[in-house]
Amino acid sequence: MRKTARLGALLASSAAVLVALSPNAYAWGEDDPGKQPAPPANKPAGGASGNTLMAGGTSVTVEQVSGGKGGGSAAKPVTPVDPNWKPPSCWYEPVATPEELKAGVEKVKNGEGRDAGTVPVTPSLGWGEELMVDHYEKGKTQSDGAEGYKNYNIGKKGMFWRGVMNPDVEDTFEARDCEQNLFWQNADTVPDIPNSPTPKVLASYAYNKIKVPDTKVELKPEATSKVNMPTWVWLDKGTFEDVKVRAELPGTGLWAETTAKPVALHLEPGTGDATTFPASGDCKINDDGSIGTPYTKGSSKQDPPCGIAYLRATDGTPFQMKASLTWEISWEGSGGTGGDLPNGTFDGTQAIDVEEVQSVNR
Repeated sequence: MRKTARLGALLASSAAVLVALSPNAYAWGEDDPGKQPAPPANKPAGGASGNTLMAGGTSVTVEQVSGGKGGGSAAKPVTPVDPNWKPPSCWYEPVATPEELKAGVEKVKNGEGRDAGTVPVTPSLGWGEELMVDHYEKGKTQSDGAEGYKNYNIGKKGMFWRGVMNPDVEDTFEARDCEQNLFWQNADTVPDIPNSPTPKVLASYAYNKIKVPDTKVELKPEATSKVNMPTWVWLDKGTFEDVKVRAELPGTGLWAETTAKPVALHLEPGTGDATTFPASGDCKINDDGSIGTPYTKGSSKQDPPCGIAYLRATDGTPFQMKASLTWEISWEGSGGTGGDLPNGTFDGTQAIDVEEVQSVNR
């Protein structure tokens, strides 16, 4: 009896469907195949550092290569300003050489499969010994017309690919869109099918991996503000530097670096009884990378370029001033690709006490 096993909870009751594989492919690139170089000569084309066939999850590596200093445990991902933007839900990756696929089937024959003696052929579907041998060893064509492979394609240059779910959104319905059965891809090419990996896919995946420091601004007065007297708000240059995250898909030559650059600060006083400077509450980045201007002695009667004047005292309950930093997100990737992604924001809240006084010497 042929054996299949569903690995995804949402598809537990679905019938196993064989999906015809696209014979088309494009070279290492995204929109312009000719722009993308082949994998480096010192790396196996489409190779892998180990057998990922029987394992789940993505093999994409992500590293924050610069920025975000001092964030510590407070560092968190930015929130896209576009509520309709979503990261890629799934994509395809190389998971096994011909030899690794054969070894995986041998494990199934010996009862060592990941899920009751099956080989994962999609993110949610596993095949048992008979199906695997028929299709990948004997070369039998499936009922839907998908051609089989002789002896696991041993001797040919390339890899078997399979869909993977984005671990950040694997509980969504869209994460089940990469359900083509385990298929062959020649070396130095990427499959020309929906949800194929591209530099932009990697850049979008890296978006959620960007960690920025807590948005805590400098204040003057530092502890307690005075009614009707401006509180100066600023960020020194270098406090918030560009944050860059690199994502790579091993063995394919595909990579992308996603960069977040602070571009604006928005202030919300935490009460309607306040005046913001500027009136919009939007403090722009200065040419030197700072925001606002630090308070200096003798500036008490001036309006700050970035700040707040509270119109009433707090009476024991501090106002919760929110400072939202906007980060401009861009990316560049292999093959000379690049572009923009939605801006992101990160909020920080600071308690502000305000006293009622008639005159202040500052």
